[in-house]
Amino acid sequence: MWCGFKGESGFSAGATGEKVTEGVDGSALTCIITGSTNGIGKETARVLALRGVHVVMGVRNVNAGGKIKEEFLQKMPNARIDVMEIDLNSLDSVRKFASAYVSRGLPLNILINNAGILPPPKFTLSKDGYEQVFAVNHLGQFLLTNLLVDTMKKTARETGIEGRIVNLSSDLHRRGVGKEGIIFDKINDEQSYSNSTFSVSPYGMSKLCNILHTNELTRRFQEEGVNITANSVHPGLIATNLFSSNGGAVNWIMTKVMVYILKNIEQGASTSLYVALNPKVTGVSGKYFRDNNILTPSKMARDPEVAKKLWDYSVNLTEAKN
Repeated sequence: MWCGFKGESGFSAGATGEKVTEGVDGSALTCIITGSTNGIGKETARVLALRGVHVVMGVRNVNAGGKIKEEFLQKMPNARIDVMEIDLNSLDSVRKFASAYVSRGLPLNILINNAGILPPPKFTLSKDGYEQVFAVNHLGQFLLTNLLVDTMKKTARETGIEGRIVNLSSDLHRRGVGKEGIIFDKINDEQSYSNSTFSVSPYGMSKLCNILHTNELTRRFQEEGVNITANSVHPGLIATNLFSSNGGAVNWIMTKVMVYILKNIEQGASTSLYVALNPKVTGVSGKYFRDNNILTPSKMARDPEVAKKLWDYSVNLTEAKN
């Protein structure tokens, strides 16, 4: 990506994860990152390990996770990397992951809720009976965060090191949600899903949930005086082989053009890494980051009443499946 405009952070959309974490010593830190076997999740995990962080990869496929671990260790033999199984499509799996982690007695300084899915072609339910995009992109991460937050509080208290929660969202939180924002009684409505334009509605709503969750976490942390921050991140549009896969002159031209517009993987992971590790973000909480700088999200995403309602709604859903 060619963009070189630098914001207040001193970094631009074209900065890589290695660039925004240059000089950071993460050897005293432990981080859980979900969805870390491919794409920006894998790159985020790699740079975390490169900076000395003890990285716990939360993955659906432990065999794939193990291969990534070995790949990292070949280039970083002193890296501290663990692989643990978690399927955000299952609340039971989330509980098992959290229980196993807590039982190991490990500290937890950073939680990066990176995993997410795009809407499947047809309306699909999670293993717990909730619309799958909402379940994976929000509900599973909400439960995981709640189950691990006491460990984060304990770590922050005992070490004096600020804890950080990073929730991956998207600028699509501005689209497909309507004036009502989150229509709680229609989350599991198959007809609403089928009528959504390009299935943006369930995805946009789930990304709106990520920001609202972040903001309510911040409110609660500040009310308690807890040394933990929570921020949401839009990684940007990442370059793929989308256009070249279909062949033809037009697609070839589009592929060449997209290289200069979209981010590569290294750039796409940078904002998560900036928020997770860079000292410039110390004490910053409840913000929405894009291109390594703070951006104002939609009006709905800043509504504290909707954030509280979503929190209570999510608690009820996760407790209902105990």
